[in-house]
Amino acid sequence: MAATPMQRVLSLDVLRGITIAFMIMVNNNGGSGSWGFMNHAAWNGLTPTDLVFPTFVFVMGASIVFAFEARLSRGATRAQLAWHTLRRAATIFVLGLVVNGFPMFEMAHYRIYGVLQRIAVCYLAVGLFYLLDQRVSSKIAVLVAILGGYWVLLRWVPVPGAGMPGRDFPFMDQTYNLTSWLDRLLMPHHLYLNWADPGLHNVRDPEGLLSDLPAIGTALLGLLTGLWLRGRKAIPAKTLGLLGACVACLATGYLWSIWFPLNKNLWTSSFVLAAAGWSLAVLTLAFWAVEQRGWVKGRGRAVLWPWLVFGSNAIAIYMFSELLPGILDRIHFMAGGRRTNVEGWLVHDVFGSFLNPGWAAFGWSFSFVLVCFIPAWLLYRKRVFIKV
Repeated sequence: MAATPMQRVLSLDVLRGITIAFMIMVNNNGGSGSWGFMNHAAWNGLTPTDLVFPTFVFVMGASIVFAFEARLSRGATRAQLAWHTLRRAATIFVLGLVVNGFPMFEMAHYRIYGVLQRIAVCYLAVGLFYLLDQRVSSKIAVLVAILGGYWVLLRWVPVPGAGMPGRDFPFMDQTYNLTSWLDRLLMPHHLYLNWADPGLHNVRDPEGLLSDLPAIGTALLGLLTGLWLRGRKAIPAKTLGLLGACVACLATGYLWSIWFPLNKNLWTSSFVLAAAGWSLAVLTLAFWAVEQRGWVKGRGRAVLWPWLVFGSNAIAIYMFSELLPGILDRIHFMAGGRRTNVEGWLVHDVFGSFLNPGWAAFGWSFSFVLVCFIPAWLLYRKRVFIKV
């Protein structure tokens, strides 16, 4: 007998919580002494840090299915949901602008793109698409078109003023590629690498406009996963399905990377598939533990509880973690005969006094996560869930 559709998947909340916690850690990794896996790949390649953002987008895509179906079951119309999707995307986008400028809001080089902005674009595109058409086949068709089309654009379309990739300049060059060229055209003086280091002369932005297309592909893979999880198959069959999708995405992504390298900055199509494969790997484990083995009770719940706390107010805690450093960085004082701030003091003067640079940086990173856990725990304890 077929199982009834699942109304909520706690393992998605667990994966969201793990992702937010690790995102906070790598965004506050303690600086130059931090371990390699706590930093993004310089260009081509993949580190665990590169997987954090796409995993959040993936979980968001999966969550759309459950959130929208819950609202529809309570009597909301598709038109109402469409307006809700538009308003929520606009709110997330504006929050991203606040994060980019806080606390100084220097308009001359104000960055428009960003993490929350990309989340907003993906949420809007995939949410409206799901309201328009719930078929799996249409999602797969658009996913294939996006990933294949993005590869064609970057590999076979000439870059104005530079020429043909692979002939006039190396394919996947950091400066000369269609994605970066479009961002320089649309947002001169407002790109991430200009804002972070004016010496780089506005070369690119890791959350640029054209690379939103494959990021939407990441959200679509999440949406397809959500449709699978909400289906009527038995729990063990769903676990096997997740595992199969994990292997397929990893194999396809790494194979494609031979011709289209893994690259988080450009969000390449191979990166979309490989990152989704790793997201599915963690989700498969969480789904098996929570939904199949019932770890939500007893000792298992103690293991899952921190991730449920982080995942319950993900956007709010992310905002807190992004705004707090802007305040701490401006608290300066003298320590050890030099002027420093809170992070520098903890990394070099406290943790660095008895740990090597890697562990000292990790000490700061872990401490920062614990600080962010406090408001997350208070909200969770009061059963307050902030809906952006």
